[in-house]
This record gives sequence, C-alpha cells and structure tokens, in this order.
Amino acid sequence: MVGLSVGEKHFIQGGIAQDLRSDGRKRLTYRPIYVETGVIPQANGSARVRMGATDVIASVKAELGKPIPLQPDKGKVAIYVDCSPTAAPMFEGRGGEELSTELSNALQRCLLGGKSGAGAGIDLSSLVVIEGKICWDLYIDGLVVSSDGNLLDALGAAIKAALSNTGIPKVHVAVGASGSEQPEVDVSDEEFLQFDTSGVPVIVTLTKVGRHYIVDATSEEESQMSSAVSVSVNRQGRICGLTKRGGAGLDPSIILDMISVAKHVSEQLINKLDSEIAAAEACEDES
Repeated sequence: MVGLSVGEKHFIQGGIAQDLRSDGRKRLTYRPIYVETGVIPQANGSARVRMGATDVIASVKAELGKPIPLQPDKGKVAIYVDCSPTAAPMFEGRGGEELSTELSNALQRCLLGGKSGAGAGIDLSSLVVIEGKICWDLYIDGLVVSSDGNLLDALGAAIKAALSNTGIPKVHVAVGASGSEQPEVDVSDEEFLQFDTSGVPVIVTLTKVGRHYIVDATSEEESQMSSAVSVSVNRQGRICGLTKRGGAGLDPSIILDMISVAKHVSEQLINKLDSEIAAAEACEDES
C-alpha cells in the first residue's frame, strides 16, 4: 500500500473533485503510452507497454494441441501474469502471488468472456486447424516490470499489441488419414499467418474516488479508491467483459454510467494504441 499523509490524501481527492489531478491530467485522460513490439525473439509475438511509470511485457507462444470435446470448433487460450518482486515492495512473497492470480483471472474475464466462450474478445474459432482434432493453444504471459497503478489496462494493451505482433505458423495437413486417425501435420518454419486482432478489446478501468471516477489511476490515486470497474470494449463498441474490485458496492445506475464512459474513452485508447503499435512495428521492420 502507498503510505500517504492526511494532507496528501486531501490533495489527491480535492484535485479529482475539481478535475485537475496531481500530475495535471483531467479525470478521463491517460498518461503517455509507449509501445515496443518484438521484445522477446523466442516468442511468436511480444510487446512492451509503458503507461507513465507502469511498465509491463506480454508474450504469446503458440503450440499445437487438441480441442476440448465440448468445444471441438475452438482453440484454447491461457493467460498468466507474473509480478516481478522488483516492481514494487508489496509484490514480494505472498502479496505478489495473490496479485498475479487476481490479474490473471481479471484478464481471462475481460478477454475470453464466459466459460462458454460467449463474448470472447479473442476469436477462439480462428485457432482451429482441424475441427475436433487439432487446434492452436496460445499461452499468453504477462510480466509486471514496474508498477505505478492501472496494471490491468496496461496488461490488456500489451496483450493486444503482442497479439498484433504474433505470427501463427502455417500448417499443412497430410491427406489420406481416416476419420478416426490423428492427421499428420507439417508446421512451416517460413510461412506465418498474422493473428487477426480486429476484435481484441482494450480494457478501460474506471476508479471511483469520492463521488467521481477517473481512468489510468496512479498507485497513489488507487490507494484512495472505494471501488473500480474494468470494462473491456472492442473496436465495434461491443462489451466483451466486465470485472469489479474494491469493497464498496455500486448502484446499478452508476455502473451503467461507468460502462457508457468506458465505451467513450475506449475509442481514444484504441486509436492511440493502433498508432503506437503501427509505429513500433515500423521501427521493428527497420531494425
């Protein structure tokens, strides 16, 4: 937890009430966002995202697997987050493990929808090679390098950037295998299919401090929150997932208003991310 004096707490709360936060931003303004892609050469795709002093890395590894019997027409995605003990003192020991689990679960809810796959922001059907027999399993790993608040949004942005950087190897299926046999496949080392990220959402977390809510909260601002709602919204304005944290309850009308604000803010965030990802990939191509 961030240790603040009574005066500092009043300063943060008063600034938010007047729409002038301690770093000069308005309530619905993000800190500068920087994106770097291809940071882990061994992965199928990777990206590093910085939001202010919050710094995270996401990587994607693709492996061939078998679809689960209940969803023979879908591939599988697993998301795991690790909080580096050097990122913040509270990440040492059990504190880091608990936050890693909380972030992993929140990302699953925001990006993969319900257990049925309904509302998933990542199109699992695009990962199928042969229905019921072979699919791609995507292992998405997130690493928190430095923490100054708003980790969920930063990790969501890094995963979106890493997926746009991901090349799935082309698979050639051998003809002639009977229906009951597992087909033979040849995975190309040279031909790759670009992963389609047009439906992958961004995550917008609205943090409630006093009577107002803000986006991209710093650690100091998060220490003053009563609750926070994270909404994942895709380019079409469709809500893919929602998660809440913090002990204070919220009136349904307030949640609906927060969702409306999140949809509005998501447009700016998607446009900013798209331009940063394009610039990062252009730099990667030049190098």
